[in-house]
Amino acid sequence: MEVSVIIPNYNGIAFLDSVLNSLEGQTADDFEVILVDNGSSDGSCSFAAASYPWVHILELPENYGFCRAVNEGIKASRAPYVILLNNDTEVTENFVEEMLAAIMRHKKAFSCGARMVQYHDRDKLDDAGNYYCALGWSFARGRGRDIHAYEKEEKIFAACAGAAIYRKKILDQIGLFDEEHFAYLEDVDIGYRARIYGYENWYAPKAVVYHVGSGTSGSRYNQFKTRYSSRNNVYLVYKNMPFLQILLNLPFLAAGFGIKIVFFTAKGMGREYLAGIKNGFSISIKGKKVPFSWKHLKNYACIQAELWVNILRRFGR
Repeated sequence: MEVSVIIPNYNGIAFLDSVLNSLEGQTADDFEVILVDNGSSDGSCSFAAASYPWVHILELPENYGFCRAVNEGIKASRAPYVILLNNDTEVTENFVEEMLAAIMRHKKAFSCGARMVQYHDRDKLDDAGNYYCALGWSFARGRGRDIHAYEKEEKIFAACAGAAIYRKKILDQIGLFDEEHFAYLEDVDIGYRARIYGYENWYAPKAVVYHVGSGTSGSRYNQFKTRYSSRNNVYLVYKNMPFLQILLNLPFLAAGFGIKIVFFTAKGMGREYLAGIKNGFSISIKGKKVPFSWKHLKNYACIQAELWVNILRRFGR
């Protein structure tokens, strides 16, 4: 067995038929599917067990968040590669095959992210690779653009964990998803961590997945997502940047967080965003940090250059 597909789920019964049915029709046949349920109360587990008996189900007693769910799935998986897949998705018939082929083509690859297309508007992209810039902003490349805009296999900053494949042996080296994140930016964090250790993240355009988006949180902008995103962004900076790199980026970070405060205040969620920042500092003080090593100095320099370049990418230049 080469691949384990892990689907975290919380009260997602409305989506399960679509994602599991699409996996049942895959051209690849040597893979397992693990549904990790975060204490759902909507009958998700009963539905999956009755309708798709070939799916392995891990039932957690309560909602521990995305990171804990996928970590439990990774620990239970039996394959050297794991695909993380959101429950609100539908994959094309060669999805697993293309994901595996992509990561095997790149020996230094930690992850490969799929071409994510908007479920309800299949002419538009949802995600063609995740990027992070010196403003402290994470963004999905290509969101809202034509599906043919990004057809080249290329390096990205990090893969969106909504549809991505990972090498387990590298996870054994750098650690699993950081459960302090609970949800949001955990994929940028782990991709960033892999980059520090000298590994690569790639975009795999031949692996296509249709994504509803915000299937668990309910909307693109809401109080829960706003608070956790700002909280985790502060923690991401603290955790992955050495102190001198934080000082170097401080003017950019101050500008980036300031712009976001204005943006979310205009949407009536400024208080939630500020509360998230405060919480981010709190967990950073007591949290863990990627240990600095001089042997990674070249990797830090390459990442820093990309953080600056990604400001231009963010504004489409």
